[in-house]
Amino acid sequence: MLARPGLPTFDYVRATTPAVVIGLLDEHGSAARLMMGGTDLLVRMRQGTVRPRIVIDLKHLPGMREIRFDEAHGLSVGAAVTMNQLARHPDVLARYRLLAEAARSVASYQLRNRATLGGNLCNASPSADTAPAALALDGRIVLLGAGGEREASAEEFFLGPGSTAARPDEFMTAIRFPVPPRDGQGRYLKLGRTRLADLSLVGVAAYGFADASVPSGYRFRIALGSVGPVPFRALEVEKVLASGSPGEETFALAAQKAMQAANPIADVRSGVEYQKAMVCVLTLRGLRDVWAHLVGAPVGRA
Repeated sequence: MLARPGLPTFDYVRATTPAVVIGLLDEHGSAARLMMGGTDLLVRMRQGTVRPRIVIDLKHLPGMREIRFDEAHGLSVGAAVTMNQLARHPDVLARYRLLAEAARSVASYQLRNRATLGGNLCNASPSADTAPAALALDGRIVLLGAGGEREASAEEFFLGPGSTAARPDEFMTAIRFPVPPRDGQGRYLKLGRTRLADLSLVGVAAYGFADASVPSGYRFRIALGSVGPVPFRALEVEKVLASGSPGEETFALAAQKAMQAANPIADVRSGVEYQKAMVCVLTLRGLRDVWAHLVGAPVGRA
């Protein structure tokens, strides 16, 4: 058996101020790579797919590993917060359980001790487990660069596989979530080749809450991952759910619409038709579960 190749030579900088990061990005451009948990970057460096001259460690910047919630502004999660930290935080569990479920589904427990929310989102993988949750919860990505701080919605942030709306001199500092509806309920369902520690073949985030302004009396948000070039909100599905009476017939129609919205590619892990069919199955399961928690209805089977 051949030995695994080692890491290439690079300079490592443990940044302690945003100004240092911005200055290094300006100086080194594409030769610099940002690191928070390193669970993806270091693997790619070992494989030789990326060869940065300098790696800038962001996790020691102020606020990067903090989770804060208040009733006026909602939840702010530092970009270097780990998945396990996120999944067990009491405010996340109490008010953003969908986000906790998504974080808990990432890789293995050991990797979740290193993998970060910011890294998972900034990699812009179509299969990123926290991306559908960020979309369904109206997350906003906080970016800091030479021009100051700005926010981008999760829908604006993902541009393509490995591509985001962050400018070359910017880095993610946090993701912010608005105060959720008091009755809001969510579910993240993931299909992988194995039950644990696998990349997502299909990811479905479903979130629902009462809303008297729509005909159904309830508004639902559906976000899909791994079935398109970017994670995305299934807006046509949401229109069906806003207009039809909540229940099995409407949920089944919405699940069919979600399947139609999916546009996966065939690869060594799965075929297109299987992924599309599982989008239908998981969307229906998610809607049933969310509805059961909203109104106490029994959960059906798909």
